[in-house]
Amino acid sequence: MNDHDTIGPMMAQIGSDARAAAGVLATASAEAKELALNSAADAVWAQRDAIIAANKQDLAFGADKGLSPAMMDRLMLDETRIQGMVDGLRAVAGQSDPIGATIEEWTQPTGLHIRRVRTPIGVIGVIYESRPNVTADAGALCLKSGNAVVLRGGSESFHSSQAIHSCLTDGLKSAGLPQAAIQLVPTRDRAAVTAMLQATDHIDVIVPRGGKGLVGLVQREARVPVFAHLEGICHVYVDGDADLEKAKAVLVNAKTRRTGICGSAETVLVDRAFHDKHGDVLTQALMDAGVEVRSDGSLKGSIAAQPDDFGKEFLDMIIAAKIVDGVDGAIAHIRQYGSNHTDAILTENDGVADQFFHQLDSAILMRNASTQFADGGEFGMGAEIGIATGKLHARGPVGAVQLTSFKYLVTGDGTIRA
Repeated sequence: MNDHDTIGPMMAQIGSDARAAAGVLATASAEAKELALNSAADAVWAQRDAIIAANKQDLAFGADKGLSPAMMDRLMLDETRIQGMVDGLRAVAGQSDPIGATIEEWTQPTGLHIRRVRTPIGVIGVIYESRPNVTADAGALCLKSGNAVVLRGGSESFHSSQAIHSCLTDGLKSAGLPQAAIQLVPTRDRAAVTAMLQATDHIDVIVPRGGKGLVGLVQREARVPVFAHLEGICHVYVDGDADLEKAKAVLVNAKTRRTGICGSAETVLVDRAFHDKHGDVLTQALMDAGVEVRSDGSLKGSIAAQPDDFGKEFLDMIIAAKIVDGVDGAIAHIRQYGSNHTDAILTENDGVADQFFHQLDSAILMRNASTQFADGGEFGMGAEIGIATGKLHARGPVGAVQLTSFKYLVTGDGTIRA
């Protein structure tokens, strides 16, 4: 039997262990989960040198594969990013426990008292690519919400994910919780992904975290329900009533802070009225910051935009740029080319902002703020397992609360139905 032949039995065992662990987590105390997460945070910081050493192996692997600079940036860990992981673990640990919380309650004329309360989903499968911090974020959020999790990191982040997962396991041990509550698939073999997508007996929902290729594969082949976003095609619309200095600062940040994340701006739409007043100041600011501006029409840029540059996720120091006729033109463009992830308007006009918010249906809409804030940590969730752009169950940043379901608790007093 070769390694490939062992994937099926191995994944079945991982799934079975996760299901058993989920039964324990469903009734675990808030204190035990908080202890596990804080202990994991302690372990991550104590083992930061080992994590960075493991990450160096992954960076060498990524360089050999020819990963782009943006993807290498996603993969890289240093002490600052490890501190961010530690802070994220502690932030999730400190949140209110969602399990058992009453969402709504009422009494019927029949005398029945009804409560709707939060419960865990069960077992979450997370399939992700190069960002090793997802190991910590996903593990923390699933544990906080009482779910077991099966993590399948990308081949690029293989060693980093193992080192981080070891710290999560230390946290579980310290709190007396089952180690199978957070499992990491110990192989790069893609057959493990296929097994997860088909594991309807063991996994309740799949969360893919990665590029268009991965998410498209998951959405096509999964028999398990999926929380997903296909692409982060984020637009920034600069209205005629935008403040010039705010617009420059926000736009440059939205594109350049980190180009390899899904909240990075990929298209800037400039109102013709703004351009008439200020000329090419925005595209010039982007070019001065080192961005290749692919511009359409009369807007100054680095090169002329091609039709397929709009609706494209560059994940690089590249942005598409176009002049539009007011907010109506911007809305029409975003409806045609957007991915319902995050779109921003820069304006001082309340009425125009209200129209933008009302007529677009992206998971996140922003006003006078950088799309780089499209992140669960920045929304006060401590971390997030991804940005969901669908409309069923979870939408936008998926934190601990979004990884819960609910049940109804109904109390009577010898109550019978007429």
